Amino acid sequence: MGAVTEQKYPELPLESRGAWRSLIALCVGFFMILLDQTIVAVATPDLQDQLNASYNQVIWVTSIYLLFFAVPLLVTGRLGDRYGPKNVYIVGMVIFTLSSLACSYSATIEWLILSRAVQGLGAALLTPQTMSVINRVFPREKRGAALGVWGAVAGLSTMLGPILGGVITSSLNWHWIFLVNVPIGIVSIVLVALWVPPFEPTDKPIDGPSMLLSMVSVSLIIFAIQQGETVSWAWWIWALVLAGVLVGALFFRRQSRLTHAAGSANRDAVLPTTLFSRRSFSMGNVAIFTMGFATASMMLPLMMYLQQVHHLSAMTAVLYVVPMSLLALPLSPFVGWLIDRMDARPLAVTGFFFMVAGIVGLYLVLRPGAAPAAIIVPMLLLGVGNSAVWSPNSAMTLRDLPATLAGAGSGAYNTIRQVGAVTGVAVVGAVIQIRLPHYATEGPEAIAHAFGQSMLPIAAALLVGLVATMASGKSEPGPAHRN
Repeated sequence: MGAVTEQKYPELPLESRGAWRSLIALCVGFFMILLDQTIVAVATPDLQDQLNASYNQVIWVTSIYLLFFAVPLLVTGRLGDRYGPKNVYIVGMVIFTLSSLACSYSATIEWLILSRAVQGLGAALLTPQTMSVINRVFPREKRGAALGVWGAVAGLSTMLGPILGGVITSSLNWHWIFLVNVPIGIVSIVLVALWVPPFEPTDKPIDGPSMLLSMVSVSLIIFAIQQGETVSWAWWIWALVLAGVLVGALFFRRQSRLTHAAGSANRDAVLPTTLFSRRSFSMGNVAIFTMGFATASMMLPLMMYLQQVHHLSAMTAVLYVVPMSLLALPLSPFVGWLIDRMDARPLAVTGFFFMVAGIVGLYLVLRPGAAPAAIIVPMLLLGVGNSAVWSPNSAMTLRDLPATLAGAGSGAYNTIRQVGAVTGVAVVGAVIQIRLPHYATEGPEAIAHAFGQSMLPIAAALLVGLVATMASGKSEPGPAHRN
């Protein structure tokens, strides 16, 4: 009988070339799954017309994706620790690619919503693995730059979504928004299989009751937020929120017990509570919640304003948001380079100031009689803000986590960002639905007020992010760049 060959794992961190190849391979898929959060916004009118859907149904095309993306993230981050981030990423990308194909051939709004749910599940499996791999393959003095690239990909994908959505919808049709994912997904699977090394998994199984409690808690809260406005915030919506909070309290109590019994427990916590003893981790997660809130929700009222108030085509509407991306493209890599050479906190604080200024600017210009070009200056402010928030916040929150907490930290960070995104879409959608009937009676252009007012909760959320970032601890640069 031949000898059994044991799995060989690489010595970490990797040499520079191997580490950057791993990051590139992972970011191809990461870019695509975040793109799908916002790319549908431009096609909303076409989906509504061609699939004979209600406004609430087309909102659910985005919301169901965010829901199934957010709910399992805590668990999928730990699954990467347990079974290897490379393996979990590939499984997630296969699910995402196949469900994208199903989305593209949807003949009814119900089938599209179902396919988007499966797509969100695939995204949840692969997303936490990106940051988990970064924290393992890069040395600390290079980790800020790597997280900067990750943050730039996250920020640019959410901004480019509406642009690509407009190009595809205008030149082809909405089906191609999903169909283009298929070849990109295949490329991502091949690159990850070739360039990302295997990692030694943990021997302890993940605690099953913790997984169940986390998913039930997040599901109840997010579903209640998404559906609240459609049922006029009936009593049972608040009951779901309360139930979600109570289940969440049970979850954190169990995590605390498992964390403190780490040496003797035979199962790992889904979310080790020692993570939150780090001020930078706690405040960074508050900040990323507000960025998820803002970036996922702002494009819906903006695209509806340009298309319904000014009667622009999807492609023309998209051209007005291009300045944001054009400014962010050169700034994002530069900010990533700075992270390893200076304290990341002033960069993030500056970014939040620009984000707040840009959203307040949109509130002021989304009014009857205003020219569409009036949004260009706020979009430029948002381009600077996005560039200066994503990368520094990622580095401040995750760069110094030990490898044993990489999956859990990445899962928590992405969960909170996605819960923010779902909350933002739900809150902004609710404001639009409340205010539209009121202004519709005053004339077709008066509905611009409703879209402008929907920016106010976004500005309030970003102010919270600004305060959290200012309260975060100092983020030292990598040792190679310290004085």
